[in-house]
Amino acid sequence: MRKHKLGIYEKALPKGISWQDRLSIAKACGFDFVEISIDETDERLARLDWTAEQRIELVSAIIKTGVTIPSMCLSGHRRFPFGSHDEATRQKAYEIMEKAIRLAVDLGIRTIQLAGYDVYYEEQDEGTLQRFREGMEWATALAAANEVTLAVEIMDTEFMSSISRWKKWDEIIKSPWFTVYPDVGNLSAWNDNVEEELTLGIDKISKIHLKDTYKVTETCKGQFRDVPFGEGCVDFVNVFRILQKLNYRGAFLIEMWTEKSDEPITEIINARRWIEQKMKEGGFQC
Repeated sequence: MRKHKLGIYEKALPKGISWQDRLSIAKACGFDFVEISIDETDERLARLDWTAEQRIELVSAIIKTGVTIPSMCLSGHRRFPFGSHDEATRQKAYEIMEKAIRLAVDLGIRTIQLAGYDVYYEEQDEGTLQRFREGMEWATALAAANEVTLAVEIMDTEFMSSISRWKKWDEIIKSPWFTVYPDVGNLSAWNDNVEEELTLGIDKISKIHLKDTYKVTETCKGQFRDVPFGEGCVDFVNVFRILQKLNYRGAFLIEMWTEKSDEPITEIINARRWIEQKMKEGGFQC
């Protein structure tokens, strides 16, 4: 058994197949789990309204394959953020959150990853920040009541670009059910001292995303997805060395968007092998 579970993002796997096949492919490719996506598209938001039969079918696939779905990437709030100026949009944000927690309970999902945006398609102001706070406090209380952990991702925008910035919200929310989900790509793109950041949040890290990025500089806005492993700014060997020193014992999730590529299975197998090699080079026991 692998000491640290390694999962794959749903959007890395072939699209348009059954969950039974999706989980079976993940298993055959050497992964322990899959992270489900509830993004801002109507197609994936509709999963929040799955029938009891559809939910049972997925649970059955999980049991048959032995590949779990312990986490949900809930990025639908980018389109419907808690901090929105529009009341109808905010109501939708609360509805999405409530349905996501109910779906998590039914499917055995332990962690819901939240996008760290007060707003995305609107201008930020004091009102958006206050409404975001109210939304996070309400969502955390509801999640806690249902024993589901919320984890805020370190993002591709400056608002939640570091664990230091998340920590300010952690001090406001003050709940063991409100955690942080570092993406080492996003973290490295924005921050020079990754060790300091990971050390700051180690006691509240629920899981870690693995991807490469191009760094944000005065002349470059960075690139936060579709950067091949090894070509970006992330020093993976050092990241694993730091995590070994910090005694990190949680899971890892390789985040890729290869669902429409010609050879997605080949790409995710190569990514897993590459990551496992960097773990070994960093002295991290995988």
